[in-house]
Amino acid sequence: MIYLYLFITFFEIGVFGFGGGYGMLSLIQNETVEHWHWLTSSQFTDIVAVSQMTPGPIGINSATYCGYTAVINAGGSVPMAMLGSAVATFALVLPSLVLMVLISKMFLKYMHTVGVQSVFAGLRPAVVGLLAAATLLLCTKDNFSAPSENMWQFCISIMLFVATFVGTLFFKINPIKMILMSGFAGLLLLY
Repeated sequence: MIYLYLFITFFEIGVFGFGGGYGMLSLIQNETVEHWHWLTSSQFTDIVAVSQMTPGPIGINSATYCGYTAVINAGGSVPMAMLGSAVATFALVLPSLVLMVLISKMFLKYMHTVGVQSVFAGLRPAVVGLLAAATLLLCTKDNFSAPSENMWQFCISIMLFVATFVGTLFFKINPIKMILMSGFAGLLLLY
């Protein structure tokens, strides 16, 4: 039964997940962690980290890992979890595939009209809001610890967050390098 729920959930995310993979993260997190409780917040954060480091779009990678982890957490075997990955990934991609086939010709014909430009002008702030929501949803004590629980881990987490933010925004350091450097710093400072 979990496969049906995985399909429906990720199909809905695929339909409403404007803004690409990063825009989908808050929807995926809400559904898999908050609504269905298939994953813990910590597991979701690990999935996002792995999804960023592996090739491919982050939304699709996250769906693949979420489908796998949801089935494993429900007591399924590895082959059943692989089926969960396939179901979640297919369900996430299906709406985009159908929409792109249906509207590609119309969009190219009407993309410069006032109505289409107005729709995109309205969608842009919504996409930024989804990205901000994804960021804020990941700012939890599972990811940063808490001053009352482990002050050292909390301070290191905040410093790594700020260093990564500044490094990518102002110094234009490649995000992959920032991920690797942060992982190495975490290994040295938190192990």
